[in-house]
Amino acid sequence: MHRKVIAPSVLAASLLLVIPASAASAGPGAPGIGDPYYPASGNGGYDVSHYDLRLQYQPKTDLLEGTATLLTTAKQDLSRFNLDFGLKVSEVRVNGVKAKFAATGTQELEVTPAQPLLKGKQSSVVVKYAGKPSEFKVDGWTAWQRTPDGGVAAQEPDSAIWWFPSNDHPLDKATFDVSVNVPDGTQAISNGVLQSQSSKLGWTRFNWRSNKPQATYLATLAIGKFDITTDKTASGLPILNAYSKDLGDNAGAARASVERTGEVAEWLEGVFGPYPFNALGGYVPNVNAGYALETQTRPFYGPRQFQNGANVSVVVHEIAHQWYGDSVSVDNWKDIWVNEGFARYSQWLWSEKEGEGTAQELADWTYASRPAEDPFWQVKPGDPGAENQFHGAVYDRGAIALQALRNEIGDEKFFQILKGWPTERAHGNAKVGDFVRYAEKVSNKPLAQLFETWLYTPGKPAFAPPAAKNAGARALQAPAKPAAEPKSWKKIAATNTVHDHGHDHGQEQGRKHGH
Repeated sequence: MHRKVIAPSVLAASLLLVIPASAASAGPGAPGIGDPYYPASGNGGYDVSHYDLRLQYQPKTDLLEGTATLLTTAKQDLSRFNLDFGLKVSEVRVNGVKAKFAATGTQELEVTPAQPLLKGKQSSVVVKYAGKPSEFKVDGWTAWQRTPDGGVAAQEPDSAIWWFPSNDHPLDKATFDVSVNVPDGTQAISNGVLQSQSSKLGWTRFNWRSNKPQATYLATLAIGKFDITTDKTASGLPILNAYSKDLGDNAGAARASVERTGEVAEWLEGVFGPYPFNALGGYVPNVNAGYALETQTRPFYGPRQFQNGANVSVVVHEIAHQWYGDSVSVDNWKDIWVNEGFARYSQWLWSEKEGEGTAQELADWTYASRPAEDPFWQVKPGDPGAENQFHGAVYDRGAIALQALRNEIGDEKFFQILKGWPTERAHGNAKVGDFVRYAEKVSNKPLAQLFETWLYTPGKPAFAPPAAKNAGARALQAPAKPAAEPKSWKKIAATNTVHDHGHDHGQEQGRKHGH
């Protein structure tokens, strides 16, 4: 027998292969993702590709029990990482092994795995938890709304921390499976397609799947007693709408609006290109709320949106967000114009289609309705500040900016941009500057000054009429004072509460929720 002698230096080198050098240099992931408006939102060091949420909720007590499994990939060598979450955690396992954990700050769950996570390595993180979401507060406020028969999670810029642990920022999108067990006679509504439901021992489990990347704030959960309608679009997409059985006088108007979701989506496909997701719908729970939110595939509508009758314009706004906001999401929250300016402009295009005022007439009326000294003109839609993230100027001045673009480049290029952008950036994230560069590329025109004027310069800009070369286009000449209020003006103005959540303290903290 021949025994090979291994030199000590060779032995040492071989041992290093067992314990990777990177493990020794592993460090903690950042407690925030780097958003200038919300420094605590999101986390550094990893990406989530999928959330599997297995939940049980008892409406009578508001007790939510859950097991969340997150499939993650480390972006650096991680000795520790954070999740955003507020409920009480009983156990965390990383790759099947128990991990140490601690609650820190207002919404951080600090996890220390038994072994460091290596850059590029995929891991599973399992979190077991329980709590009453309505009792968890941030700055004295909860995003979880209890109802007489259940509870609802739908808020912006965050609601996830009230019901599941996550990397809570639009930069980290993931697919979702949401399985919810509720007492018989109660339903659980979430995003995407209802895969199955089954009953056992007095409880019914609903299994939902959202199979395209989804930001955490766009994940929704609504538990209660609903009337549910189902249908399909011409192209076969499933539509599921849900209405609380306790909407009172708003019930008829809510249905008359939300039941037009398929029609609105088919029209928007002509403007924005193919619908980006696997399902359509909307839901109206019995909450005391006037706002609406573009929760992915299934927008949330507060009942007060329908107190003056049918409101199809708000449905147009929320379904437009499926392209602008949900498929193409903000890079940071200061980029909110890439969501809201376009959703408001889609309402103007709907008005144009319905013969109730062209986009140009609505832009003129909006422009004329605010004198130069109005503080409205001091808000910069391209970077409004956290305290003004959902200010009316982001919507209205933001939409006038798009009309100014349309006037500058003409209808052909303008609508090419509206359709091309959500196709090119599908399921990604974007900054305002990314859109500006895209518009310049498609139009082959320098547009930086136009956007600088409308999105970043305080004060009321001059609003020139369309160039003479566009006279044949659908855009009309812009009179100094519009002759008459467009028919759709009041309907669209009635949707302005989409971005009011009615929580003053949140505004003071620069955390304006709602849409």
